[in-house]
Formats: sequence, C-alpha cells, structure tokens
Amino acid sequence: MQNFIKFYLTFICLLLLLPTLALAECTCDAGGEGKNKSEALKYKAIAIASILFAGAVGVCLPILGKTIPVLRPEKTIFFIIKAFAAGVILSTGFIHVLPDAFDSLTSPCLGENPWGKFPFTGFVAMMSAIGTLMVDCLASSYYTRLHLNKAQPEERGDEEKAAVEAHEGHVHTHATHGHSHGLVDSSGSGPSQLIRHRVITQVLELGIVVHSVIIGVSLGASESPETIRPLVAALSFHQFFEGMGLGGCITQAKFKTKTIVIMTLFFSLTTPVGIAIGIGISNVYNENSPKALIVEGIFNAASAGILIYMALVDLLAADFMHPKVQSNGALQFGVNVSLLIGAGCMSLLAKWA
Repeated sequence: MQNFIKFYLTFICLLLLLPTLALAECTCDAGGEGKNKSEALKYKAIAIASILFAGAVGVCLPILGKTIPVLRPEKTIFFIIKAFAAGVILSTGFIHVLPDAFDSLTSPCLGENPWGKFPFTGFVAMMSAIGTLMVDCLASSYYTRLHLNKAQPEERGDEEKAAVEAHEGHVHTHATHGHSHGLVDSSGSGPSQLIRHRVITQVLELGIVVHSVIIGVSLGASESPETIRPLVAALSFHQFFEGMGLGGCITQAKFKTKTIVIMTLFFSLTTPVGIAIGIGISNVYNENSPKALIVEGIFNAASAGILIYMALVDLLAADFMHPKVQSNGALQFGVNVSLLIGAGCMSLLAKWA
C-alpha cells in the first residue's frame, strides 16, 4: 500500500504539471469577448470553496454511512445508491468527458494531418478501456497470488494440527471446519471480493482525478464571468455525485484509515487545485493553442475510456449480477430505476457544464 501511495503522489504531481505544456504560441484566437478578470476571480474563489465542499461531502457520505446500519454495504439500499452513483459516472464518461475530447481533437486549430485524418478520440478511449481491463486483471491476479502465498502456511498448520488431534483420538472436526483461507466466499465479502473492490476503487479514482484536474484548469484559466457562473453550481453537483460513487467503492474496499483519508483528500482537492493552477497561468494559457487542445483531448479521451469501462464492467455488471439482486424482483427494479435517474441527472447537467 505504501508503494501505491507513493505512485499516486508522483502521478498527481506530474498531472498537475501538464498545463505547462499548453503555454505555447497559438494559431487560433483565444476570443476576448465577455472578459472581466476581477469579477471572474470572485467566481473562481466561490467555485473553489463550493466544489471542495461538495466533493468532500459526496465522498464522505458513503464512508460515514458505515456507522448507520441501513447504509452498510450488505443492505438493500446500498445497491440502489451505488446504481445511482454508477449512472452518474457512466454519464460523466459519455456525456461530459468524451464530447470534450472530440471537440479538442477535431478543432480547426489543429492541423488536418494527422488530426483530421484519423479518429484519435475514439482510438484513445478504446485503448484506455483495454488498458484498464489489463490493469484490472493483472492487479487482481497479483493480489490474489499474494493472498494465496500468505494463506498456504496457515492452511498447512491447520492440517497438521487436525492430523495430530485425530491421531490422539479426539473427535474434532478441524479438517472439515471450513476455514475461509481460500478465495471462494458465497457471501461476496471474502478475500477475493475485497481484492476486486480495492483494485476497482484505485483505478476508478485514477480516471476521476485525470478529468477533474483538466476541468479545474479550464475553469481557472477562463476570464469570462458568463462562462464561469453556471459552471460553479453544475460542477459542484458533478463533484458531489461522483464523490458518492467513489465513496461507495472505498467503503466496500475496506481500506485502512490512512489510505481512506489520502484517497478522500485526493478526490476533494484535485479540481480546486486545478482551478488554482488555472488562475496562476491564466495570463499565458490559451485553451485554443494546439498543445493545449492535444493534451486536454488525449487525457479526456483516456479518462472517458476508464470511466465508461469501470461503470459498465466493475460497478454495474458486478452489482446487477449479484445473487441478492438477481433473487429479488423489487430490488432489481429499484437498481434499474436508480441507474436511469443517476444517468439522467448527470446528463441534464451537460446543459450548463
């Protein structure tokens, strides 16, 4: 876990340095209409506070919900809440992030060759989804082998103990007592399931963090109050709903307190920090410069691929095929309705953000 935290810190630092790649000369006009730096700065300050609060509340609600019996992961209502959050994440990928990537990589500010001759956005999103699948499988396989290696000595000890007791004539049933050192657990809460939840949570946060930084930098670099004003409320709701989805995954992953705090802080701070960076480079940053368009487009496309894969495969498919959902018609109906409401609400926000 220490290595994961170090990797995460390094990745975030590199991600936050990406805007410097866009500080280049531009070939398209930045557009000066509606600019008011002092008024825009006030809205940016409000945006930092609002988005920070909304994101922190959203991600903390499911985590703190563990203390409320009805909101625990094994309860019915948790499946409904998680379906809503998965709908939000799916809509974020399809409706918010992927169209932005298409806009960036098909901009007339980019040269016809090669950007106009190949669908780079779809290609990057596809490769990102395939890469996520590979990371998902490799990480799960690695942690599964790690768990098996740790469990084997304990299992051998149990077997030797059972053999000695049987030899002494004691009527014990240790050999068939069903020690749960293996990876099969019909309750869905065994070691293998815990490993899956941890891998899912880490990859999901990676996808969310990437596009959160890009959103923050874009908002912070804007000097138009008319552009920023509607984004404040829209992005606050956006972070709140996304936080609920991530918080639900963190709850199921059962990380240690230190890791939960770090992951919560990363999620809550990335967009506000992105806004602060955008404010700092607003005098030299031009969102229509070729470098800015290429960097934003590629990272948005990669983020969309991650979010779409995670929402469909690791969140929705896993929960919708869960025995508890499959055996309960009312719950099945509830999670489907919740999914549609979550995706619908997030899609509606695309009107303003």
